Amino acid sequence: MIGVSRSFIGNSARPGTLYIVATPIGNLEDITLRALRILKDVDLIACEDTRRTSRLLQHYGISTPRESYHEHNEIQKTPRLLAMLRTGKNIALVSDAGTPLVSDPGYRLVSECRKESILVTPIPGVSAAVAALSASGLPTDTWLFAGYPPARAGARREWLKQLVPVRSTLVIYEAPHRLLASLRDMISILGPRRACLAREVTKLHEEWVAGTLADILGSMANRSAIQGEITLVVDRGAAAPSVMPRQDSITAHLAQVISNTSMSQKEALKEVARARGIPRRDAYRQLLEERGR
Repeated sequence: MIGVSRSFIGNSARPGTLYIVATPIGNLEDITLRALRILKDVDLIACEDTRRTSRLLQHYGISTPRESYHEHNEIQKTPRLLAMLRTGKNIALVSDAGTPLVSDPGYRLVSECRKESILVTPIPGVSAAVAALSASGLPTDTWLFAGYPPARAGARREWLKQLVPVRSTLVIYEAPHRLLASLRDMISILGPRRACLAREVTKLHEEWVAGTLADILGSMANRSAIQGEITLVVDRGAAAPSVMPRQDSITAHLAQVISNTSMSQKEALKEVARARGIPRRDAYRQLLEERGR
């Protein structure tokens, strides 16, 4: 088996290699033999958080030197790491969990390496996005990793509007404290799509919740607290018609949306109008007529 070559360390004529190493997202057994070998043989491991990576390395008896490399210091640290690579040092880049650069730091360093023709080699492994997609039960032939929605409500809603015409399954990360607000916005803007929520994938309290976006919101809204890493897989837009035929009254429809989503009456009425394919003002007029009967 060929290991990481150290024969050019200190030789500026031959630069080293930057290895992009995927690490477990929960279960420490989810790491490849190749990744363990690389982590043992490189000269330095650049970690998003040295404390979190140290737990993994200690578990496998790896004592390779490590230093922090994250979004708050990458501007300062990138030149130093590049200088090491130029002199023949080999570096492994790891994130806290999963595949580096997937909603994690590292783009600046990899981009600079490519500009200088420094070899960049991926060491594939687990990714929360792919793991959630593979077990979601939703179409996998074409999909879009959308990352994290904006934290602010207005920006998040505009972000979701850009996803409406996308005819691919959507994979979205979200923080637990913003999950309910994001789900309400998804229901309002993306519509009644099928979805699957994956929480704490590969960890002790792994959980899957499948159904419509409204079903998932109903399940999560009843909890006293929501914790853990969350990935949402949402069906493509074409899977749900833009207008859902309704036989019930506007009043009943409105009550159902409020009950399922905890939206305000104003927001729920927008959703009712969208689902019925009519302007909001027409939905409001019909609501008044029904209540006046």
